[in-house]
Amino acid sequence: MSRPGIRTVTLGCKVNQYETEYVREGLLSAGYVDAAQDQPADLCIVNTCTVTQSGDAKSRQTIRQLARKNPDARIVVMGCYATRAPEEVSQLPGVVEVVTDKRELPDLLGRHGVVDIPTGVSGLADRHRAYLKVQDGCLLRCSFCIIPQVRPEMYSRPLDDITAEAKRLIDRGFRELVLTGIHLGHYGVDFNRGKPKREWTRLSHLVRGLAELPGDFRIRISSIEATEVTHELIDVLARFPEKVCPHLHVSMQSGSDTVLRRMRRRWGSSRFIDRCHLVQQVLDRPALTTDIIVGFPGETDHEFMETCNVVREVGFSKIHIFPFSARRGTVAAKMTDQISPHEKRIRSRHLAEVEQETRAEYFASLQGKKLQVLFESVSKDGSYLTGTSCRYAPVEVAAAPIETARNALGTLCTVEAKDVVDDRILAATDL
Repeated sequence: MSRPGIRTVTLGCKVNQYETEYVREGLLSAGYVDAAQDQPADLCIVNTCTVTQSGDAKSRQTIRQLARKNPDARIVVMGCYATRAPEEVSQLPGVVEVVTDKRELPDLLGRHGVVDIPTGVSGLADRHRAYLKVQDGCLLRCSFCIIPQVRPEMYSRPLDDITAEAKRLIDRGFRELVLTGIHLGHYGVDFNRGKPKREWTRLSHLVRGLAELPGDFRIRISSIEATEVTHELIDVLARFPEKVCPHLHVSMQSGSDTVLRRMRRRWGSSRFIDRCHLVQQVLDRPALTTDIIVGFPGETDHEFMETCNVVREVGFSKIHIFPFSARRGTVAAKMTDQISPHEKRIRSRHLAEVEQETRAEYFASLQGKKLQVLFESVSKDGSYLTGTSCRYAPVEVAAAPIETARNALGTLCTVEAKDVVDDRILAATDL
């Protein structure tokens, strides 16, 4: 008798990708197998996203496609869209269960025959880096964001559990661990309630503990609020330059103080800039990347240019540009003075041009510098390898025979940046 096949689909963030893998590995331990590409599955797991209206639409489309291509499959839906609209999701074809709280995932696995409930993951399929979820939940109330409504419970994983999982991932050959959470900078907040400040657990303690582990690996910190990049965290990055990537993705959203107030963000642009400059002063040419919402309700040309000016002042190496999308259920969706789609497109293009300027300047500053690269792909003829540097810059190096190039995949290697071509760094190595 053949074993039941599963198929998983993930929409959205790194946390979702981690949680899908958690469910997948649990099911595999109970006798399920990954369904072949050309074979229908018996069980489908869909991890949904609800950050935007299009996230909802893509989630529904994915479920319908799975039901059509796997007509006899049971479909289990989890994720933020499932939490926000469980009744709507339950009416979609093939759906037999809707998981509205990620804390229920161990129970979900138990209902599908998993006896030994996993405490973490052993990696991510077809990837050379591993996501390591350390925290969940957000207590902020930014006017544009729906996530605090669907992940309102703040909790952090114990240090010992995270450390044990990190050791497993390192032993399995993963050379980059990406720390991720819904509000990563609030790691430990739930542990600290009622304790004197001197006994608090912070993100910096976690990063330092992981950096002290033996092995050939590096740690990358995913999205974090700039004001939560504390002096202690910066000190850890400075003390472990070979283990902690000199790259921070600091969420800005806007460089205009008036827009930030309408967004209900907790600080102004000057405080954001000061924290970025502190990082740049302490670390050696760190990479700073960010998210920016373009066309927030009421955004004037002047306010938009304020954002562009901050981008130039900080010198971001990459920007995720999001034209504002009204999210039903948020304060911003009810605001007047909505910006036209045409104007959002114009501003998005202009901001992308500014990003190209700052990106080129940053990449040029790396020429002649040694970079630690994780090799992730090789050309068909083995003539060159591509990978991601510690500073989150794409790197390409010439390689010789193809066997040597393939053996380098998934390894960390130190290269020297030589030139910048077509938005990537060309580097030299001894491969």
